[in-house]
Amino acid sequence: MRLVFMGTPEIARAALIALLRDGHEVAGVYTRADKPVGRHQTLEMPPVKKLALENGIPVLQPATLRTPGAAGQLAALKPELVVVVAYGMLLPKAVLEVPAHGCINLHVSLLPKYRGAAPIQWAVINGEQETGVSIMQLDAGMDTGPVLATERVEIPPHATAGEMFEEVTGIGARLLAATVQQIAAGKAVAVPQSGEATLAPMLKKSMAQMDFAAPAKTLHNLVRGCNPWPVAWFTTGGKRVRVQRSHVAPLAGAAPREVLSLEPLTLACGEGALALEHLQPEGGRVMTGTEWAAGRRLKPGGLLPE
Repeated sequence: MRLVFMGTPEIARAALIALLRDGHEVAGVYTRADKPVGRHQTLEMPPVKKLALENGIPVLQPATLRTPGAAGQLAALKPELVVVVAYGMLLPKAVLEVPAHGCINLHVSLLPKYRGAAPIQWAVINGEQETGVSIMQLDAGMDTGPVLATERVEIPPHATAGEMFEEVTGIGARLLAATVQQIAAGKAVAVPQSGEATLAPMLKKSMAQMDFAAPAKTLHNLVRGCNPWPVAWFTTGGKRVRVQRSHVAPLAGAAPREVLSLEPLTLACGEGALALEHLQPEGGRVMTGTEWAAGRRLKPGGLLPE
């Protein structure tokens, strides 16, 4: 098929690789603007742009698709189908209507659950035991279109959001490629979404704050879901400490923030206890909880200072 691809991060790059491998003609790639990164704020291309340029595919980076000429610019590429993967921009009705086969999207949840920008993160934060990949036909809503294909993916109890992204990247690319083949063969069937819809809004750093009055399991899931970004954190002595890894530990009655053990550093919570395996103090390096506790001279039976 003659495609136009719209996507930005690594998961989109993997999907584009799969489509190119299947021999589809990619007439153009839409992606977001290059971003300044690092100390020197050097402009870096999105992963999808790098791949497109390596394959001689024209790249477009419009700031918006809501301009009067956006639909015409897309139409000039003569796509039969537009494929969208983590593009980061909603497509207006005029753009959706350009290709004969419409626009399809890879979304990393089992729709209608977790519509929005951070479906994997919220699935992990909420302690879900599974997530998945959905290939849907785009409409004017946010992740509301009918579903063409799904695949379920187990979430192991200690997996982070970053690890789950790695898992669904390969699965999503494979499922997307198979769905495009079904569309090309005229065999794809779109089924309207059914069941309770939930939202997965973009994460903010403030959402990652840990409150040790909460259950340990809730905090452990927060740590997992906020890894690699924005990273769960708590404050002590007026400074933030970011928690990279944790696990739920046994507890016999203690007040929240009470130090139960130093190896590993384990704190009592509102329900249960949380072992802080790896953390990063403000302005410092990543270290074990035990190393950090030694520097703070924490002792079992004492309280972690507010």
